[in-house]
Amino acid sequence: MKKHPLLLCFLLAVSAPVSVFASSFAGTSAGASSAGSSASSDSTSGDDKVVMAARSDAAGFVASDGRLRGAQLEAALRLLRERDVAARDASDLELAQAILAR
Repeated sequence: MKKHPLLLCFLLAVSAPVSVFASSFAGTSAGASSAGSSASSDSTSGDDKVVMAARSDAAGFVASDGRLRGAQLEAALRLLRERDVAARDASDLELAQAILAR
């Protein structure tokens, strides 16, 4: 019965608009949005695309208790850990769940 809460979280994450959720593994700096730098926002949007493209892989990873690891998830995990200090200490499962919550 352990998978039912995960399934519920997944369904809630998928059905809600992306902007509703905030993640501590944002992959952006706090000042990037207020600075208005086009270079920062271009980089951020590219990072977000990588992470958002990994949602399907993240869902499979969470649902399979870590047995399914797709290439897009691997790329997103690597990117999140490169960009965010807090993500470096998080487990793959925690990061996959954060991706789903975006």
